[in-house]
Amino acid sequence: MTINGGISFWYATDTTAPQPARAPLTRDATADVVIVGGGYTGLWTAYYLKTSAPDLRVTVLEQKFCGYGASGRNGGWLYNGIAGRDRYAELHGHQAALRLQHAMNDTVTEVIDVAAKERIEADIHRGGVLEVARSPAQLTRLRAFHTAELGFGETDREFHDAPATRARVDIADAVGSSWTPHGARIHPLKLVKGLAAACERLGVVIHESTPVTEIAPRRAVTPYGTVRAPFVLRCTEGFTAALKGQKRTWLPMNSSMIATAPLPAEVWASLGWSGREVIGDMAHAYMYAQRTADDRIAIGGRGVPYRYGSRTDHDGRTQPATITALTSLLTSFFPQLTGTEITHAWSGVLGVPRDWCATVSLDRTTGLGLAGGYVGSGVATANLAARTLRDLVLENLTDLTSLPWVNHRVRRWEPEPFRWLGVQALYAAYREADRQETATHRPTTTPLAHLANRISGRH
Repeated sequence: MTINGGISFWYATDTTAPQPARAPLTRDATADVVIVGGGYTGLWTAYYLKTSAPDLRVTVLEQKFCGYGASGRNGGWLYNGIAGRDRYAELHGHQAALRLQHAMNDTVTEVIDVAAKERIEADIHRGGVLEVARSPAQLTRLRAFHTAELGFGETDREFHDAPATRARVDIADAVGSSWTPHGARIHPLKLVKGLAAACERLGVVIHESTPVTEIAPRRAVTPYGTVRAPFVLRCTEGFTAALKGQKRTWLPMNSSMIATAPLPAEVWASLGWSGREVIGDMAHAYMYAQRTADDRIAIGGRGVPYRYGSRTDHDGRTQPATITALTSLLTSFFPQLTGTEITHAWSGVLGVPRDWCATVSLDRTTGLGLAGGYVGSGVATANLAARTLRDLVLENLTDLTSLPWVNHRVRRWEPEPFRWLGVQALYAAYREADRQETATHRPTTTPLAHLANRISGRH
């Protein structure tokens, strides 16, 4: 029987000591910095502010509990991808985007180093990222992707043909792959729990069960009181639409996952995957997967991408049809897993700006700052964003504060019903494009996918 929801598989299998619920806010309060959101972005920001300025009074307000959102539900990819890099190259030049990419490469190591320093055991294994092509059109895109990454300084990236790919991981129909060492598998919940505990050891005040209903200059409003501070930082990612006036700021995109039962040694002997790389593909409706520390496969994809009116789920449940689709995807990659028990299924939301560009900003005249719009690449990006927010708040002019994503502005999403209709149509187009490319074996991307990319703003 598949456990559907319960926040995520990571919660169901977490073996670390349970964290008692943190007290909610009970009255008006003051701080030097108030952070809205107890996920990776908010907690990393609090951590770096307190390590850089120990006397700073930092308060984190979280609507449920730390890691309730994407930070406790994601695919466990700590890697160097960042949403919007190519767009930033267009706007600010190649060298500016190259500096952003180098910062992301370094961020993977930064997270691993801090986890070791703070003794956070998060099942981290640095096996890199393997992007796989399984059709001629995907292979064409993979070659272009590989070349582009080399152009952004990844001289340690490797390209593998079909036999070399399948020697590494026995993926059915694999025709090529691109591997980078700048990635690691993690247990996302263990990371967020350890980070929250590290923040509290530094003196950060965390209030859980405290939903913020409005963010305004120098104050965060909750049902239980208002926290006033010179700086109010919005770190709410996929839940931003719930805030007053933010309904169309970032789209809460749904992503769903399943996890298998632990696989026996003989199955792993046939699959390979001894490097424990995280795996993605070059499909338009792409997938992502990891080999977990307890030898399961956790695999995800978009499922039902968006709920009308920017609604979000409450307990991580996903649709039965999505479980079926992800199970079919799993067995198309690994046919020998047909009939394998699927023990868990869950979903969560991630923040998507209208131009698909992650950003971090601070307006010193109002004290309002924000970071997010990671489009599914937030595990590492949140750390870079947090260090950048720290430097902006503390007025430290650093290499980070001059990166091209700082203070980037983007237009809002369309109102309903156009937002819902557009997203549904786009992902139907991507799925159909994948079907056509698999059926025809042509080496070029379908015109349908090109059109969808132009309309969506992805490229």
